Order: sequence, then structure tokens, then C-alpha cells
Amino acid sequence: MARAQFSAETAGGGQFVRQPNRFTGRVTPHSTSPEGGGPDDQGRWPLEAGRYRLIWCKACPWAHRARIVRTLLGLEDVISLGTVDPIRDERGWRFALDPDGFDPVLGIGFLSEAYLATDPDYTGRVTVPALVDTLTGRVVTNDYPQLTLDLSTEWRRFHSPDAPDLYPVELRPELDALMAEIHADVNNGVYRCGFATSQQAYDEAYEALFARLDALSERLSGRRYLMGDAITEADVRLFTTLVRFDVAYHGHFKCNRQKLTEMPVLWAYARDLFQTPGFGGTVDFDQIKRHYYGTHEAINPTRIVPLGPDTSGWTTPHGRG
Repeated sequence: MARAQFSAETAGGGQFVRQPNRFTGRVTPHSTSPEGGGPDDQGRWPLEAGRYRLIWCKACPWAHRARIVRTLLGLEDVISLGTVDPIRDERGWRFALDPDGFDPVLGIGFLSEAYLATDPDYTGRVTVPALVDTLTGRVVTNDYPQLTLDLSTEWRRFHSPDAPDLYPVELRPELDALMAEIHADVNNGVYRCGFATSQQAYDEAYEALFARLDALSERLSGRRYLMGDAITEADVRLFTTLVRFDVAYHGHFKCNRQKLTEMPVLWAYARDLFQTPGFGGTVDFDQIKRHYYGTHEAINPTRIVPLGPDTSGWTTPHGRG
């Protein structure tokens, strides 16, 4: 069996099995804690503007979701933003992009410091996004799927007047089912291809990925967005994988039946979102490539970062809407 990139997250059959999210606190107006207090007995932190800091990496699709949702909802002045370097070593995510290598608000050099301040016995992989309490330096949550849903629901008091409803109540049953399929086969599916250490595990992930992309293409052939005429959380989640597809997943993760640019409906749909305020402005193709090709030494031992592909097509007319 091939060498695993993350041995602790590789099953006996060579399948990549993503680690669970360690911190699952939630910021909510329903917290019984006083302002400035910690979590209540149900793990609910008080809803306060300016208190929490979202740590993200421009390269990471899971963190990218939170950055997009924060922007779409108008929460930029309510939740501050810290950015880690796209190159991750054995010490994890670092604040190398900041002056002197320290986050200016949290005062830490590595995100792992916040993890260990929250759980001194933590030994898992440090991940982004992470919502950190600036008063205590503790991680509130790294539960990326719940985090963005909470931004839409629990933080509604602070939304801008024209903020979209990314998680409409009446659509939630269908939305939840669709997002579960997208997660299993696409969002995590590309990783299941790339981090597989057996041919069978790779084959199964590859077939599921492209079967789902074909189904999504069919779905989007008759509607502008996944749920109809308005952008929802599902579109955000699919976009962050699609925007990385040709620059990373097609080559680095061997998801190479077709490039995104060779799938007409999905390519037009992705360009439509890219050209929507809040989406394309948060994309950094250089950092995406440097992260994937420069940190997965089991897959790319030379750590050579490819010069291509040409990304100028993202701003061409999409013909949708």
C-alpha cells in the first residue's frame, strides 16, 4: 500500500477517513452566559459583536466557505479575520503573513497554540476554519459545516439589511440532503481520491466524484443555482471545491476525467458565482497551488508548484442568469 499523507486518517483498505471536528461550541443569542462570559452548560457562547475572530487560510476550501458567508452576510465588522500562511509544516498553520509572524489580535504564532490553550491534550490535526474567542484565546469551534449555518441563523441580528437568506427554513430538508451528497462525493470526495493509498479506494472515490458532478451538472442545466433562483449555502459549498478543481484537484489529486473547463454547465455556473461579489474577490489561486503542491509530500515529494493552468477564463462571460 502506498504511503499515506495522514496515516491517522487512513483506513485499512486505503480509504481516507477525515478526522472528526474536536471543538463544537456555538455562538448563539440563546446562550445563558452573561456578556463576556464563557460557554454555558450546553456549550453555547454569548453572541457579541467584535469578540470572536475567524481564522482561515486562503488555500483551504473548508475555511473559504466561512470567509464567503461572512462577506455575503455583511459580518466583516462583527467578526474579525485572521489569515494563516498556505504552507503548513509539522507545527501546523502559522501566522507567517503577519508582521513578526504573530496574529495581531491573538498574539500567537501558530493556530495550534489556541487549540492547546483550549485542550492541552489535543493531538489531532489542527484545522481551519477556527472561530477563536479573543477574550480567552480559546477555540470556540472548528466545526466548519455548523459554523457557516450558524452565521446565517444565530448571527442574524448583525446581518446587513440586504443579506441573502442562505439557509431558508422551507428549503432546509432538501438543502441538508443535497449538501450531504455534495460533501460525501465532491467536497470530501476529491480528498478521498487524492489521499487514497490503494487503487480500489481511489477508484471508488473517483467514480463517486464524477457521478455526482454529472448529476449536479444535470441539475444546474435547468436552474441558475442549486436550489433555484437564489444563492444558498449549498452553492457556497460546491463553489469552494470547483474553484480549486483545475488548479489542484485535477492534477494533484488525480481527479482527471475532465477539467472543470471541460464541463460546460459547471464551468459556466462556477464563473457565475466567481463574478458575484463575495466570491471571486476571496480567491487566491497562487496560495491554493502553493498549499496543495507544497505541503503534501507523500503525493508530491518534489514540492514543485505548477505554473499553470491559465485562470484568466474565470472572468469571461458566463451566459447564465
